[in-house]
Amino acid sequence: MPVVKNEDYMMDVEDLGVNGEGIGKILGYTVFVDGALPGDRVRVKVIKTKGNYGYGKLLDIAMPSPQRVEPPCRIAMQCGGCQIQHLSYQGQLAYKQAHVGNCFRRIAGMEEVPMAPILGMEDPFHYRNKVQFPVREVQGRIAIGFYAARSHRVVETDVCHIQDRFNEEIIRRVRKFMEENRVRAYDEERHKGLVRHVLTRKSHHSGEFHVTLVINGKSLPQAEALVVAFGDLPRVTGISLNFNEEKTNVILGRRTQILFGEPYLEDRIGDVRFMISPNSFYQVNPVQTKVLYEKALEYAGLTGSETVWDIYCGIGTISLFLAQKAKQVYGVEVVESAIQDARRNAEANGMKNVEFFVGEAEQVLPEKFAKEGIRADVIVVDPPRKGCDPAVIGTILEMGPARVVYVSCDPATLARDVKLLAEGGYRLEEVQPVDMFPHSVHVETVVLLSRV
Repeated sequence: MPVVKNEDYMMDVEDLGVNGEGIGKILGYTVFVDGALPGDRVRVKVIKTKGNYGYGKLLDIAMPSPQRVEPPCRIAMQCGGCQIQHLSYQGQLAYKQAHVGNCFRRIAGMEEVPMAPILGMEDPFHYRNKVQFPVREVQGRIAIGFYAARSHRVVETDVCHIQDRFNEEIIRRVRKFMEENRVRAYDEERHKGLVRHVLTRKSHHSGEFHVTLVINGKSLPQAEALVVAFGDLPRVTGISLNFNEEKTNVILGRRTQILFGEPYLEDRIGDVRFMISPNSFYQVNPVQTKVLYEKALEYAGLTGSETVWDIYCGIGTISLFLAQKAKQVYGVEVVESAIQDARRNAEANGMKNVEFFVGEAEQVLPEKFAKEGIRADVIVVDPPRKGCDPAVIGTILEMGPARVVYVSCDPATLARDVKLLAEGGYRLEEVQPVDMFPHSVHVETVVLLSRV
């Protein structure tokens, strides 16, 4: 092995990894270094070695990359939320564009990828409409902030540059309430203490907030004092408790109790209204969600005569967006509470041409096709990060819609599934990356496939 563990080396950084780490070679040996960027010349200490690659710790930047910038956040290099805030925004967009293209070339085996330029933000700060603050007891005091990268250690901060600044006032008041009423923060190791997380949701349309405290218990002492603490903030229109007494990494428990105000926030994407509960899945970047869904609607090519299936429909966000132009939309989702939200959202918008089903898509679609003759002119899928279940791909191929619109949060599983659809008789028409998560390594992508 050409390198020695715990020794220092100079290295030129050539590429960026999928987790935002810099990649370079030392005497031909590949080394991954957090905080390094392509174009940097750095001094690193090798801290871990494997067969043909290792990991290094950044010690010094001898020559910075032209794309390196000073992060506006003082804890950007500690917090796990923004992996590449030290990379210029144009550099971030170029990295994500290249990452999506490389996935299609490497995984889907495509030499030529029909990629459109990534759609970025004019202002890539303060965009998040949902924030989850872990609350911990550290040496007898309350620590509120965000998890450090790859750990559950809380990095304390009063400011986050990708969330709404109003959250700073919410956290200040929660902390004051806990201190004045001697409400204990959660100790994860001992599974003791009460307040585990503070979750906030914002309506981009109205600017209103809903605040949820996740507690390790059956009640919150002095709960009325929490309501009073927010009494002079009209932007806070709802406060709730969520009960999670399990020793788990899952943030929310199954039961939620409203302490004050409305159980839902109302938000809009374009002209469509959505009622968002504390545990609803809803895209975190409302500005780019509109961009993404408008592109999906464009790819669907609806004229008003089509039947559309929306697979993994969640609370019906894409379904209702498509229903504006389609003859009929059917949504399917395995999570019953999400379907309940979807039906409520359809009713709120007065949309009669959309119907939702609870169940596995690979079971629901063939049954509706065989028994009721419900076909599909267009199928839209928006699966979780793991991509489509193989049975769903099989169902799409069996139904044979004219167009498939695939929305993805993971370009690797997207490329894998596109390859399967291409082998089944579909042609990839266009790949459109959308920067839904500035300053992180994550990227959303929507693609159009047409039946050959």
